[in-house]
Amino acid sequence: MPTLYDSFDLSGIHLDNRLVMAPLTRNRATPGNKPNALTVEYYRQRATAGLIITEATQISPMGQGYIDTPGIYSADQIEAWGSVSDAVHAAGGKLFMQLWHVGRISHTSLLPDGASPVSSTDRKPNAMTFAAEGFVEVSAPRALRDDEMPGLIDDYRKAARNAIDAGCDGVEIHSANNYLLEQFLRDSVNDRSGPYGGSIENRTRLVVEIMQTVCREVGANRVGIRLSPMTTFNDTPRDSDPQALYTYLVEQLKPLGIAYVHVVEGETGGAREPEDAARPFDYNALKAAFGGCWMVNNGYSKEMAGSAIAQGSADLIAIGRPFISNPDLVRRFEEGAELNQLQEDKLYGGGAAGYTDYPTL
Repeated sequence: MPTLYDSFDLSGIHLDNRLVMAPLTRNRATPGNKPNALTVEYYRQRATAGLIITEATQISPMGQGYIDTPGIYSADQIEAWGSVSDAVHAAGGKLFMQLWHVGRISHTSLLPDGASPVSSTDRKPNAMTFAAEGFVEVSAPRALRDDEMPGLIDDYRKAARNAIDAGCDGVEIHSANNYLLEQFLRDSVNDRSGPYGGSIENRTRLVVEIMQTVCREVGANRVGIRLSPMTTFNDTPRDSDPQALYTYLVEQLKPLGIAYVHVVEGETGGAREPEDAARPFDYNALKAAFGGCWMVNNGYSKEMAGSAIAQGSADLIAIGRPFISNPDLVRRFEEGAELNQLQEDKLYGGGAAGYTDYPTL
């Protein structure tokens, strides 16, 4: 039976093991929304992960939702991310960049010329974001027009090309945690008519068109996607029929031959089987509908991860916070070593403390 520590062929990309560092927002970008020398060191330290997925990185100035998060739309950002990918590769690792547009989870102070956030809807969620003055309520969004969709799709295409030009091995399209793309997917948010609203086919159209475009630009073997069928994160109710919605979506993605689907099981950072769900979600059925490489995430311990790999319910395991506090998490898991304690008060913003100063064995 396969183990966590076996190598894995990810669409022609060799991974040394099956442990993936999940994307983790850290709010430490420098002016111009660029990675810095600390970012380079942070990812270099964790390069023993089979694959690193970077923190969510906005595709355009309009995609930003939190202060000091990095982008991938300017020449300076491409150059800065190049230093990160060079360091990860020099340490023997692999790196996919997560491409992000937050949609309605933003604030006018973070957007160009004080613009309103954009979404599938003009309804404002009861959610908070992190701006210069600290945590603030998100601003009221405006609904994107249908004629704005080609430009949005092209922003994803350009961002994917920029990530590859910066030396990344691939990209992950962030379609989870109720940011922009999931705001189109769910009928609990998407109240529009026309080609991008109403039926499941229409609500998935934007995600499918983005994936098709990005695959054409950089190659399907370099493209993954993250989904979160059951989370209510960011004050977003579940879809009325999540099993049907996400099954249809992965069936549309299957012919593209993408590198993987990455699924957050249950509530993001919370219960793996939410008690308030109308009915349980069948992740195994979703995996079967996709048929390709399957990455899972949310609260996996070493034992749970090993069992999932051995039983074939997952090909890769994405682990978040333990990778923050344990740069050498793969070794600690393999040797049964004690884990460092996470400094939760240093997760977002700041400098080296709680970022690059965690000890290794």
